[in-house]
Amino acid sequence: MFWALTAKGVYVPLQWRMAVGSLWSLLLWKALLPVAVTGAQVLSKAGDSVLLAAEQPPGFQVREAIWRSLWPSEELLATSFRGSLEMLYHSRFLGRAQLHSNLSLELGPLQAGDSGNFSVLMVDTGGRIWTETLQLKVYDAVPRPKIQVFIAVAGSVQPPNTCQVFLSCWATNISDITYSWRREGTMDFGAGTHSLFTDGQVLSLSLGLRDKDVAYSCIVSNPVSWDLATVTPWESCPREAAPGTASYKDVLLVVVPISLLLLLAGVFSVWHSGLCSGKKKNAHTDEVAPETENPLV
Repeated sequence: MFWALTAKGVYVPLQWRMAVGSLWSLLLWKALLPVAVTGAQVLSKAGDSVLLAAEQPPGFQVREAIWRSLWPSEELLATSFRGSLEMLYHSRFLGRAQLHSNLSLELGPLQAGDSGNFSVLMVDTGGRIWTETLQLKVYDAVPRPKIQVFIAVAGSVQPPNTCQVFLSCWATNISDITYSWRREGTMDFGAGTHSLFTDGQVLSLSLGLRDKDVAYSCIVSNPVSWDLATVTPWESCPREAAPGTASYKDVLLVVVPISLLLLLAGVFSVWHSGLCSGKKKNAHTDEVAPETENPLV
């Protein structure tokens, strides 16, 4: 093994200096030599690992390869020189990057800020250069959504035994998501029974007695994950009495006024009877009094 003295007086293996020189030569000559460029988008989830594959054209025997981050910052990530792999470069992926023998670069665990553009530059034994650019997009996992049920105030135009509800669905601290709804147990909602608002976050439903056991699910998703929440909206609708029966509230509304009326009538009757009895007693006393006043002669 040959050794060489660097500018700082440190001896390093000569083959390492040759590898570094070859690396810089590739970077400098990149713009001067014919380059074939392809592009692809890679999607992944925060917390997972992703494999950036180095696709090679037929008959391309790789001698040297360089993986770089192009955006948001340009950094050297990993290199391969004649089968020798090197990954200890001081980039934001230090300790999270692994270069495999097939020259695919594995990154992970991923963070939300790892999205960006990456490139691999490869040189074959004939001196040809092949460059591939990949766009990595990292998404957060979708949390379980929440559903809130709002009941519309019944009006004169609303048919009996129906309930107008609004289901509001939202997911916290997340972006790039879409909302959709599903009626459980059926393939569709049916014609004219629902409406969507606010980009699908709010679902308006007109429910009848046949819908009392029907559940609805809100599904939130992004390109790499999804989750849902389910609710049975009829359970939040006001309870209505069945035909031919009266509710406890209706009974009170009838019984209490009648009871009060009967009580008042009884009190008035007692008072009136007492009044009349007093008047008759006074009249009888007036008739007897003159006879007792006649003096005995």
